[in-house]
Amino acid sequence: MIASRYLRTRRSDGFISVIVGFSLLGIGLGVATLIIVMAVMNGFRQELLSRILGLNGHVILHGPMEQLSDFDSLAARVRALPGVSRVVPTISGQVMATSVSHATGAVVRGLFPSDISSLIPIINGINEGNIENFNDHHGVVVIGTRMAHKLGLHVGDSVTLVNARGNITAFGTVPRLRMFRIVAIFSVGMYEYDSAFIYMPIETARLYFDLPKGTVSHLEIMLENPDKAWEASAAIARIADSSLRIYNWQNVNESFFNAIKVERNVMFLILTLIVLVAAFNIISGLIMLVKDKSRDIAILRTMGATRGMILRIFLLSGASIGVIGTSIGLLIGLLFSLKIENIRQFLQSLTGNELFAAEIYFLSHLPAQVAPDDVLSVVLMALGLSFSATIYPAWRAACSDPVTALRYA
Repeated sequence: MIASRYLRTRRSDGFISVIVGFSLLGIGLGVATLIIVMAVMNGFRQELLSRILGLNGHVILHGPMEQLSDFDSLAARVRALPGVSRVVPTISGQVMATSVSHATGAVVRGLFPSDISSLIPIINGINEGNIENFNDHHGVVVIGTRMAHKLGLHVGDSVTLVNARGNITAFGTVPRLRMFRIVAIFSVGMYEYDSAFIYMPIETARLYFDLPKGTVSHLEIMLENPDKAWEASAAIARIADSSLRIYNWQNVNESFFNAIKVERNVMFLILTLIVLVAAFNIISGLIMLVKDKSRDIAILRTMGATRGMILRIFLLSGASIGVIGTSIGLLIGLLFSLKIENIRQFLQSLTGNELFAAEIYFLSHLPAQVAPDDVLSVVLMALGLSFSATIYPAWRAACSDPVTALRYA
């Protein structure tokens, strides 16, 4: 009761109440900002990870000179390994995709029609056309929605692919050109794939890239547990020829995900300073409150209040600021994280500027994933700093001499 009375606004100590109010606001904003940033960083990493693992092999086995012969027997041996869920023979190559008035670089991936149906992001992302028309009997391709928009193409239109490794003639190397009919357009929500990837049947890709019959570029190996990519790579290396190159998603994207991890940790440390500044405001506010209430403290001591009682009064005063501020920040942070994409779209429509460019951030929407461990660490950190900030002012109030306070009151 006494602690709550000391925190209420009164005309005589209004300035102290203002400091307390700003301390509460600072803690609330710091906690909310930390929760939002951690949620966005977690969502960003999870979205990228799901896109990368959903469209690429967890382990990739490359042949020499990008040509892997007798891949059927090798794929059968790899499938027999424990932990391997699927092996996808793939032909890959870089081309120039052109339409009547536009051109862009692209990556072609040739797959068996049965294998493309296993790419869940592609199947779920078909927004125009039908993947059932993807077969070896026609020169057909499936492209991303951003590439289609860039080239001004739709389902049923034809796209011309230009391969620099073309035919050798008496006049030099002539680039290989061929037109393909678009049967489906997909959107996986990741800029890199939506704007640069083209899927075609593997036999069509083999003819287009002029590969020998019965060869592919590489094998993409899907695992039941992607986190065991290193163990799977070692097992595959024991049964594969030494001339083959083995990569996994962890070493291919290691620098990328390490950069996200470092950025996440740095953002946590930087934004913690907001809560730290608010904690210092609690210290200054409580010290001023102790100085202003020195006469009240002396009267309480003469009425029989012990040093422990005085200590608890000011500990409760400072702790209540931390608890209330942390609770407000927790509520704001969770609500903001759950509705962050709607908020982004509202701000984007309000300002007329693109706030989350897919070309820069790889994703077409702003992801957020609230992790209970992160929320708990933020809350405990805020409460710990708040409680620590109350120790010195409360100790100073408890150690004050009532005789001296009343003499100079």
